[in-house]
Parts: sequence; structure tokens; C-alpha cells
Amino acid sequence: MTVAVSVPEVIATLPGPWQQRQLAEVNDAVVRLAQLHGEFPWHYHDEDELFLCWDGTFRLELEGRDPVVMTPGSVFVVPRGLRHRPVADEPAHALMVEKPETKQFGN
Repeated sequence: MTVAVSVPEVIATLPGPWQQRQLAEVNDAVVRLAQLHGEFPWHYHDEDELFLCWDGTFRLELEGRDPVVMTPGSVFVVPRGLRHRPVADEPAHALMVEKPETKQFGN
């Protein structure tokens, strides 16, 4: 990475909901950006997944737990192995920090 990345500029290039763009690599992780809108399928990962709400509002529905409401600036880590799904009633954007091999739709 040789230049700063503008999150608003990348948001403008996203083709639609649930489409991701990788913004950066740091240590053994990647930072991805996605637009959220609607209900994503239930899934889980073999590794933790950090969500940072950039704009809008969404909730992280967690199996067997109360949903976590995310507003701009909120950070939440979904523990590995926990089935979850993001749900956004209106378009929102989130940054995710995860391992490069993390599959969007889970394991």
C-alpha cells in the first residue's frame, strides 16, 4: 500500500449490497469494506470477525444471543464458530477485519 485509501471513494464504487472490496492488508489480516442491505445468510467462520460500522445502522443477529445493534463508530467482534448474519433495513457500510482466507459466506 503506497497511498491512503479513501473509504467514501471506495463506497462509491461498490456495485451493490454484499459486494466487498479489500482496502488493506495489515499483519496477518485484511480490512474489507462492504455495503449491507437486506438479510445476509446465516453462517459462521473458523476465525473471529471484527465489524466496524462506517455509516448507517445494521444489526448482527447471533445464534442464541440478543442481536447487536451497530451504529456509526460501533465495533463488535463475532467470535469464531458463532453462527451470525448482518441485517440492514436500509443501506449501511461496514469495515471487516479478518484473515485473508475468510470466506464471505462462511465455512
